[in-house]
Amino acid sequence: MPNPTYRHLGDHTETVDIEFNPDETSYEDLLKMFWKNHDPTTQHKRQYMSAIFFHGEEQRTQAERSRDELQKMLARPIATVIAKAETFYEAEDYHQKYMLRQYPQLISALKLTDSELIKSSVAARLNGYIGGFGSVEAFNAEKKAFGLSPDLLELVRRKINSRMA
Repeated sequence: MPNPTYRHLGDHTETVDIEFNPDETSYEDLLKMFWKNHDPTTQHKRQYMSAIFFHGEEQRTQAERSRDELQKMLARPIATVIAKAETFYEAEDYHQKYMLRQYPQLISALKLTDSELIKSSVAARLNGYIGGFGSVEAFNAEKKAFGLSPDLLELVRRKINSRMA
C-alpha cells in the first residue's frame, strides 16, 4: 500500500531508518544494540515485527551472522526478519520526535521546519534525552551542539533527572 498512515498502515511495519557515520560507530555495533534491546524471539503481527532491513550485501551478511551467533545462545528461535530495505515512508509529522514535541519551547528554539526536524540529528539527540535515554553527564558533554539557552538546557536536565528517578 503506497503512502501508509498511522490509521491505515496496510501491510507495512513500523520501523526506523538509521543513518550513521561509520567513522563514529560500526554497523556491527548497531546490530549488537539492536539484539540487546529487545526480545527477538517474540512473534508479533507485521506492524510491530522484529526486523532488520539491510542496505547491501555486506550489511545482509553481517545481520545474518549476528543473528546466527545470538541464536546459539537462545533456546527459542529468533523471529527477527532480515530483508532488503525497500521504500521507506516517513511517519506523519506529529509522530516525528514525539517526546521532543511535548516541549514546544524546545522545538521553537531549534528553529526547524517539520521536514528539517525529521532529519535533524540535534533534534534526534534531544528527543532521546527527553525520552529518558542518556545521562545528565552525557547531555552536559554535548550541550553546546544544541544551541539552547541556559533555561532550556536546565529544562532538559530536569527531564533527564525526572526520568532517571
